[in-house]
Amino acid sequence: MAQSERESYSDFRHFIISSPSEYVAHVEINRPSKLNAFTPDMWVEIGRIFAKLSRDPGVRAIILSAVGDRAFTAGLDVQAVDQQGLLGNRDQQSDAARQATKLRRQISEFQDCINQIEKCEKPVICVMNGVSIGLAIDIACCADVRICSRDTRFSVKEVDIGMAADIGTLARLPKIVSSFSWVKDVCLTARGFGAEEALAVGFVSQVLETKAKAIEAASMLASFIASKSPVAVQGTKELLNHARDNTVADSEYTKHTLKG
Repeated sequence: MAQSERESYSDFRHFIISSPSEYVAHVEINRPSKLNAFTPDMWVEIGRIFAKLSRDPGVRAIILSAVGDRAFTAGLDVQAVDQQGLLGNRDQQSDAARQATKLRRQISEFQDCINQIEKCEKPVICVMNGVSIGLAIDIACCADVRICSRDTRFSVKEVDIGMAADIGTLARLPKIVSSFSWVKDVCLTARGFGAEEALAVGFVSQVLETKAKAIEAASMLASFIASKSPVAVQGTKELLNHARDNTVADSEYTKHTLKG
């Protein structure tokens, strides 16, 4: 990513976008004082960032991490989100149907923003550390590769605040890990689990001793991917995602169609 291209990403308030090596972008969630918890403005920004990176010819691979050693993200900033009615604050002037419609639209917008990580044409490597709960799992499930530090503490936390994890975890996690029983265990109980358990079920592919070492591993992997043909890499990502969600026959048809 050239200097001029890096400057075009400088207007984002809650994220730092840098280029540690040629063709590699590094996106960092930047709200460490609040454990990188997400406000509505932040999820809109992350959607814009990944849509822009997807189209950027100077980017071939992306690292997603967070500023600070305490947390990747503590999930939604419940107080900030509740003030905007996403958690179901009742408007006394509206009937139940109108409230439900408003809530559905808000959740759909939120999903669309987070989905931009998965829709991004470029491979995304997510590096997690410390507190990684709730929305952290939704975000990580959208990434192509997941790496974490040994101190990472995960939780699909939504049931503890009276919600279902409907931003993507419940749809994607069963397709990522090796045990559906384990998925139901962690989603129904909201219990915490550590890096080694995440590695054992296949949620992450590497566990490093520290966040710094995890970032280093991600940077090496991103640079290696970026050295490959971008057409081949992006086509491979598209076909793998299609294969995950479709039958073998459908995937074979798509592959031949893409070859033209």
